[in-house]
Amino acid sequence: MLLPCVRSGAARRLARDVPRACSCSAQGPSPRGRSRGPAGKGLVLGVYSSEKDDGAAQFTSAGDAFDRLLSGKLRALLSLCGPPLKKGKTRIFHGLHQDFPSVVVVGLGKKNAGINEQENWNEGKENVRTAVAVGCRQIQELEIPCVEVDPCGDAQAAAEGAVLGLHEYNELKQKKKPVVTPQLHGSAESEAWQKGVIYAEGQNLARYLMEAPANYITPIKFAEHIEQKLRSFSNVKVHIRPESWITTQEMGAFLSVAKGSAEPPIFLEIHYSGGADTNDSPLVFVGKGVTFDSGGISLKPSSGMDAMRADMGGAATVCSAIVTAAALNLPLNIIGLAPLCENMPSGKANKPGDVVRAKNGKTIQVDNTDAEGRLLLADALCYAHNFNARAIVNAATLTGAMDVALGSAATGVFTNSSWLWTHLYEASILTGDRVWRMPLFEHYTKQVTDCPLADVSNIGKYSRAGGACTAAAFLKEFVTASHWAHLDIAGVMSNKDEVPYLRKGMAGRPTRTLVEFAARLSQDSHNAK
Repeated sequence: MLLPCVRSGAARRLARDVPRACSCSAQGPSPRGRSRGPAGKGLVLGVYSSEKDDGAAQFTSAGDAFDRLLSGKLRALLSLCGPPLKKGKTRIFHGLHQDFPSVVVVGLGKKNAGINEQENWNEGKENVRTAVAVGCRQIQELEIPCVEVDPCGDAQAAAEGAVLGLHEYNELKQKKKPVVTPQLHGSAESEAWQKGVIYAEGQNLARYLMEAPANYITPIKFAEHIEQKLRSFSNVKVHIRPESWITTQEMGAFLSVAKGSAEPPIFLEIHYSGGADTNDSPLVFVGKGVTFDSGGISLKPSSGMDAMRADMGGAATVCSAIVTAAALNLPLNIIGLAPLCENMPSGKANKPGDVVRAKNGKTIQVDNTDAEGRLLLADALCYAHNFNARAIVNAATLTGAMDVALGSAATGVFTNSSWLWTHLYEASILTGDRVWRMPLFEHYTKQVTDCPLADVSNIGKYSRAGGACTAAAFLKEFVTASHWAHLDIAGVMSNKDEVPYLRKGMAGRPTRTLVEFAARLSQDSHNAK
């Protein structure tokens, strides 16, 4: 139940002036005794941490305007409900306004928070995303179908927090959380709000694909889902390449993984022609698309294996980034490549010690069949060189070693280009979905090229030592482009409670960083002309 905060005589007199004025909780409504909320819209308003000892509430512009509409009653009630709100904490007020039966006030932290160089992100934007997500979820708990959201000085971040915070995969459940539609409160920042909605919906698409069971998102179903999302864009072409095409391309490494499964492989190729000149060099995204990874003959432990439905997270994030770029009408050309298959044990599967031949002619000794993602990427990266790419960026849930190194704090980036790194890093500061540069030393290359039976081994000769780095060194053997980056997203694949504006489940990271990176690249192209 909601805890009444009216205590003093002044508060009781105020409550008589505003019937049912205030029930509040720093943590939100209790799950016991929860009932359907009143008709109308919910409202989420932000309040900054006080910089003075008096603790007076510092509303946002929207909060101030709403408080004036109530002749100062919201500010007065807030001050009577206890100490000032800390970042991400809330208080709920009922019956203040006929259009908004329930109002959630949420703490935004410091008013002038900006880029935190220690944390490598824009703290103000992250505070807004978190606060809005928390507020919108409380409106959802009250079963109010629509919520207006205070832009909190950054409408794009507010929209991202609302749309990301409310998302949950419940396609296959009979009992679902009530659907809540977030809207901008006011109209002053509608363009930025809509941009934030598009960014967040892009990440939610990746979350949907990663979370869905592997029998629902097979290679062909993945490709068809992306094709359907892009069907309405006249400047996008989608090619769903079958196994016969993969064979003609001599992608022997990719096919060696796919042959272990009854599900046929697919090579998904997307061409987004957003540039003024369709002949301009494109940005090429490549994503690992293993729709289920059992480990093959080098079988994974059964505990937690169900999470390997998301081993196509690289394909999910890069394809979702292209869907988002198309929705934003970004002025650059992008090509997306996603080799899609399952990694399963069978009589046809790769065996430890087998040697396969990649598209560029290099032979690969498969010492561990659970290091299969790099085999798909090897052929896809070779193919990516056909397009005179401005830059090639691949994403993959590639190594458990990346999770050990960085956890879920950041995506590990291995790149041969400082120019490319700078753009990715600056994009991540804005999105809050951080990246961290990792080494591509020759030290690691020697560990994969010192191979008894083939040109390269698919694991380092010292086994687990520097596993994420040796995996990147392996991929580098299939790259000649001067601007290439490998994003190992294994550590950021899922969310428990680390990112407060994402619910527990598959995270869809770093989709928004890829989109922001593409947007910055398109701006560079525009400035150059």
